[in-house]
Amino acid sequence: MDKTEMEKLKILLVHWVEHDKEHGEEFREWAEKASALGKTEVQKNVLDAARYMDKASEALLIALGELNKSES
Repeated sequence: MDKTEMEKLKILLVHWVEHDKEHGEEFREWAEKASALGKTEVQKNVLDAARYMDKASEALLIALGELNKSES
């Protein structure tokens, strides 16, 4: 992988983590709304999706750390 691709990958990893965080927050908001509507199964599934998004972000951050480490 050349230096330009490495820089682009770094930028993408950071962007994806930030994007996932925004989606996770939105998921949690809508889960609360579903709960208020009495849709507890919908709430549960949307919260599950938010947790999966958090796990995806963790994996992306680990990947970013590995990429930074490989440059040292």
